[in-house]
Amino acid sequence: MSEGWSVRQASEAGFEAVASVFGSRGPASVCHCQRYQLAPRESFAKLGVQELAFRLRGDLADRPGPGLIGLMDGEPVAWCAVQPRSEYAGLRRFHKVPWEGRDENRDDPSVWAITCFTTRAGHRRHGYASRLVAAAVQHARDNGARALEAYPILATAALTEELHVGTLAMFTRAGFSEVSRPTKRRAVVRIDF
Repeated sequence: MSEGWSVRQASEAGFEAVASVFGSRGPASVCHCQRYQLAPRESFAKLGVQELAFRLRGDLADRPGPGLIGLMDGEPVAWCAVQPRSEYAGLRRFHKVPWEGRDENRDDPSVWAITCFTTRAGHRRHGYASRLVAAAVQHARDNGARALEAYPILATAALTEELHVGTLAMFTRAGFSEVSRPTKRRAVVRIDF
């Protein structure tokens, strides 16, 4: 672990810390980490940025909250969305990822999920997302999860904007095992506690 690196629950760090990582331009500033939270008939365009930000503020009021913030020398630099899989309405509506070939209770709150990462502009390519994977494993375990899943893109098939879900290598280095490949471009990985 690098000197100066620390991780906090996003609910403790607060909305301003999360918003500073998301920035004012690019996909994270629009999404506010709500993609996998949206109900079946909801869309970013219909809801708008203010509503998505409002929802994130509400999510951050809950403990342990919807994710982790990585800080370098006290400055928020990275985000990882991690919470019980059952909190992600969007995961339940997808047909293939993460469900292709799996007969599992989609609403089991003891299985947690990592759905995305964002690193603040000016702080990318320092391995902060990989560090947050390790922190997310500990965070899920500490909060009673029996397993933690993620749905990385295969790096060789990824466009830059798709890397928000992480890469397969990030997760296998952290001890996750591949469960399935529901599409040519996506894997499901899991670590059981």
